[in-house]
Amino acid sequence: MFAADIRRQRISRMRGFRHWKWRLDEMYVRLNGKMVYLWRAVDHEGEVLESYVTKTRDKAAALPFMRKILKWHGKVEAITTDGLRSYKAALTELGCEQKQETGRWANNRVENSHLPFRRRERAMQRSRKMKSLQKFASVHASTANHFNAERRLVDRQTYKTRRSAALAEWQSLMG
Repeated sequence: MFAADIRRQRISRMRGFRHWKWRLDEMYVRLNGKMVYLWRAVDHEGEVLESYVTKTRDKAAALPFMRKILKWHGKVEAITTDGLRSYKAALTELGCEQKQETGRWANNRVENSHLPFRRRERAMQRSRKMKSLQKFASVHASTANHFNAERRLVDRQTYKTRRSAALAEWQSLMG
């Protein structure tokens, strides 16, 4: 419930933003010894918009993921992806192929957003079911976004103030 509220507030604030840019990427995750793929969309500020788990890494898997983020988050100015052809095929079907950007290091922001998820996944000792992995990925992204204070952009005192306010809000919701 808490993650859904944060997500709704963020989406409503960003709908009017005109320079909306997304970065899309997929990563493999082990689920009972088998590989599944976690598709993720990150915005221009580094916040995770959406996570989606599939068994395959093809156009059929990319299409529902992209439809979902376009439905929830509205129009986008640019979509940065890696060289996976599934993105191009899905974007062509959606009519957004002219918005796709690819580049050698253009997708680093989303690649680095996988690291906190990997750390938490290791601590949990992996997932057993696809549904629980999907739920964990969605909730983890929302709470990580809430506590992501962009340390490099603010001075120490402001950072500490914001961090303590976020922690106080979290404790009031959980208490």
